[in-house]
Amino acid sequence: MGINGYHANGHASEGEQLSFDFHEAKSAWEIAAAAAKTTGFKHTSLSGEEVEQMYTPDDVKGWKYMEKLGFPGEYPFTRGVHANMYRGKVWTMRQFAGFGTPEDTNERFKYLLAHGQTGLSTAFDLPTLMGRDSDDPMSEGEVGICGVAVSSLADMELLFDGIPLDKVSTSMTINSPAIMVFAYYLVVAEKQGIPFSKLRGTLQNDILKEYIAQKEYLFPPRPSVRIIADMIEWCTTEAPQWNPVSISGYHIREAGSTAAQELAFTLADGFAYVEECLARGMDIDTFAPRLSHFFNSHIDFFEEIAKFRAARRIYARRMKEKYGAKNPRSWMLRFHTQTAGCSLTAQQPENNIVRTAIEALAAVIGGTQSLHTNSMDETLALPSEKAVKIALRTQQVIAYETGAINAIDPLGGSYYIEALTDKIEAEAEAYFDKIDSLGGVIPAIEMGFFQREIADAAYRYQRELDAKEKIIVGVNDFVEKDEKIDIPILQIAKDVEEKQVERLRQLRASRNAEQVEQTLAALRQSAEDGTNLMPRVLDCARAYVTVGEMCRLLEEVFGIYEEQVVF
Repeated sequence: MGINGYHANGHASEGEQLSFDFHEAKSAWEIAAAAAKTTGFKHTSLSGEEVEQMYTPDDVKGWKYMEKLGFPGEYPFTRGVHANMYRGKVWTMRQFAGFGTPEDTNERFKYLLAHGQTGLSTAFDLPTLMGRDSDDPMSEGEVGICGVAVSSLADMELLFDGIPLDKVSTSMTINSPAIMVFAYYLVVAEKQGIPFSKLRGTLQNDILKEYIAQKEYLFPPRPSVRIIADMIEWCTTEAPQWNPVSISGYHIREAGSTAAQELAFTLADGFAYVEECLARGMDIDTFAPRLSHFFNSHIDFFEEIAKFRAARRIYARRMKEKYGAKNPRSWMLRFHTQTAGCSLTAQQPENNIVRTAIEALAAVIGGTQSLHTNSMDETLALPSEKAVKIALRTQQVIAYETGAINAIDPLGGSYYIEALTDKIEAEAEAYFDKIDSLGGVIPAIEMGFFQREIADAAYRYQRELDAKEKIIVGVNDFVEKDEKIDIPILQIAKDVEEKQVERLRQLRASRNAEQVEQTLAALRQSAEDGTNLMPRVLDCARAYVTVGEMCRLLEEVFGIYEEQVVF
């Protein structure tokens, strides 16, 4: 028997039909509820969707258990991608780390591993994200500030010094220069004597969402997607345990999207990569099992849980029915989650601990495979050791004290959760139809479709805040006058940039200049003739060619992207 007394086929047997008494009682309650006093609050989700006062079997009419829900580890994976979920393995606990010099971040990595973290997650500074070396004039004032500075293999060697890469799973938040940074990581493993086949980890490497939301792009969309497909193709045979792309909705949500927009735009980006690989003649079951995703877990608890469940169901159906994947692992949407940075406030920052705990619990109930919890001080600076430890302890309390890991998909079957899951799924499908009508993801980016949709959603939410229809504690209500921030703040040493620039100067003086020129020439040839770039970038990495040198060369071949202004 399934939800609300229905059997798995979705039909009620004799004697189980909802009686007239139920509807009569419901009508009577609705009259009484309408006459009762109210708070006057606007009862909508964070995404602006109306929320009913109560959900009943009427909200899931025609609902079929096996079609909509099924069992964990089985198609359509609504309830989770593994049969035993957290009873078999607790999610990977990651804390984003990266600041200052590679030595600074290496020290933080070792601190986190010593305190129970089970995977490393690397943040790079803005120059690195933009494909600029630390000594580039455009990098001045930004080196090591919002992440670790990595310009060459020499920096990567220091970053992972003393950390055996076959023993940890490493995530790297890098996009436009992802192929270069990945190559550095591979060569560090090579120097440690570790085969590429034993490396486990994930590159964010989702360039399409950069055009949509975060804007850290270099080349135009089409050659950028080509680079990602090169990496997927190479990893399929050479690094089969590595996730070459983590298709990311996190930044789409941080830019102001709704939950349904985050879901739809993220999956649409992922399907675009799938179609690029299929166009090359690749078998979907050779690469799809290593595709991963990255979602935001925002403060609206139930909406987020429904979003994660809808995502798995949509993905499984598309991969099986549209793209013809036959391997059940190709149908599984595996994802990392990060709590919402945009929900954190500079005011009363200790409140952020509470927000993060709620968001993390939503990710766990929603079935994430990996989780990063934001620190309370991240609106003020990169997290201090104390703040990052509290954020990690938040995950550990959820895992080991709350009982949240005991039952799989514990809210499955809730009238509210199932109705909300169906609604978000339907909204996402409507977006897929719209994107298809515009010619696909890249044409939609070029005409500003995604950007306008997100801007409209963000504007709607801001108006609600301004009108106090939505409350952020400590910001537009419950404000403390003359508040003083009394938490430790991480300070980046003033000499970080000086150290990095000097390291690069020494590198350029000591490396083999002829080898640098030869490997760069081979990279240019590969970029021009369409062969896979990955082997050529690896050769450049071994020759200590810098990120900036490779990026400037590829800009000469591919061009530089300039976004059209969208109003």
